[in-house]
Amino acid sequence: MKSSSNSVTYPQEIISTDLAENEALLQHVFAQCFDIVFQRVVLSDECTILMVYVDGMIDKNVFTSPLFQSWLVEKSGVSDKETVDYPILKEHFAVVRPLRNECRLKEIAESILQAYLAVFIDGEPDAILLETASLELRGVEEPASEVSIRGPRESFTETLQVNTSLIRRRIQTPVLKFESVVLGTFSKTKVVIAYMEGRARPDLVELVKQRMSTIRMDIVLDSGYIEEFIEDKSFTPFPQVMNTERPDIVAANLMEGKVAILTDGSPQALLVPMTFWTAFQAVEDYYERFLYSSLVKWTRFILFSISLYLPSLYVAITTFHPQLLPSNFLLSITSAREGVPFPAVVEALLMEFLFEGLREAGVRLPKAVGSAVSIVGALVIGEAAVRAGMVSAPMVIIVSITGIASFAIPRYNMSIPFRILRFPLLLISGVLGLFGVAMGTIIILIHMARLESFGVAYLSPIAPFQPDQIKDVLLRAPWPKMTSLKAFIHRKPTRR
Repeated sequence: MKSSSNSVTYPQEIISTDLAENEALLQHVFAQCFDIVFQRVVLSDECTILMVYVDGMIDKNVFTSPLFQSWLVEKSGVSDKETVDYPILKEHFAVVRPLRNECRLKEIAESILQAYLAVFIDGEPDAILLETASLELRGVEEPASEVSIRGPRESFTETLQVNTSLIRRRIQTPVLKFESVVLGTFSKTKVVIAYMEGRARPDLVELVKQRMSTIRMDIVLDSGYIEEFIEDKSFTPFPQVMNTERPDIVAANLMEGKVAILTDGSPQALLVPMTFWTAFQAVEDYYERFLYSSLVKWTRFILFSISLYLPSLYVAITTFHPQLLPSNFLLSITSAREGVPFPAVVEALLMEFLFEGLREAGVRLPKAVGSAVSIVGALVIGEAAVRAGMVSAPMVIIVSITGIASFAIPRYNMSIPFRILRFPLLLISGVLGLFGVAMGTIIILIHMARLESFGVAYLSPIAPFQPDQIKDVLLRAPWPKMTSLKAFIHRKPTRR
């Protein structure tokens, strides 16, 4: 998807004053483009204009407005019209819609593709470009992937202007800045960098801009394209850029000094820098009372540990360390495993792979049947596998608990690395037992301790340890105790 050399060639740089020649130039540029409309209109005996636009992308109500209709008259009825000059026509169009003048052919062609109405006047060296965009757009709906019981019910859409307005409505101050850049050689995708001047460090904002300026792609369709370009390290399972579809989360993070990146055509905003602990913060943690939020946060930490370690610990203990289990429990597991032809590690890998397959099938199937197929499939296949003696009942229970625990992580992109790491931990536990689980944990911690997101330590504020910031990581302190900004806001980022 890198930028290619198959770019459009323009016959000349500057348009002509001759209307017919300009029409021929644009017809050459937009050859075989049936959706490009060329419409000539005679305003008076001395004034003829050419309107060029993309059919389906402009608001055609502009043609029916009284101001527009007072000038645009069919050719058969213009003989008695008054003489129209260029300044009067330009002033009139300025009343109808915002406009700008352009004489460069390339800029005019690109503006037409961005839903501008281009108006050429015979004898004039400039074209008038009117903002007339009107597309079929999805409205503001309830978040699909970040559902909450308490809090706003608004989510971002695929329209950049709507997304910025949702943020601006929550932070009504001129220190909230929206800087626009264009990415994609062919897509010309508008991307906005949002930050709070005075709260976001200037060097952090400049680092984001610098990394964005290095992106060279033919087309940018979603914020996920940008994420892989700006993250510090690509060869790691852990995400270093947070994504969200909720404007309230973006507003809260902007107030903490972070930088948001919004992409036209994508309902997901990116937030940097990101730490490991932000993945366990749900939006409701700050809408409910602090006691409940703190208990739920600890519940998530416990469920996260279960989702990562439970299959590995089961395999390690039943294979190498059965003396750690009570006698009755060990006899129950042994009798259940009697007749199973596979060792525990193979049995666990088989069931984990099957569970991941059912999870993926449930996501890809239509909503009407997806959940039913995944649930029924898990019940039927699990019961049949136990009856056939291929797997044991305890293993089905272990894998089911692991799968349920993995859904407790609020950030979907953070649950993916632990689903990946579960398999190598299973393998090493089947070879080395608990020693292998401990070694795998140490390797993961070392890797995470070396990670950074825009100069911020990934495990901050635990490593390096910052006691004053624990109140919003391991717990959720009452709001009167959380009035200060995050500590990482004041740290200087490092450049790659």
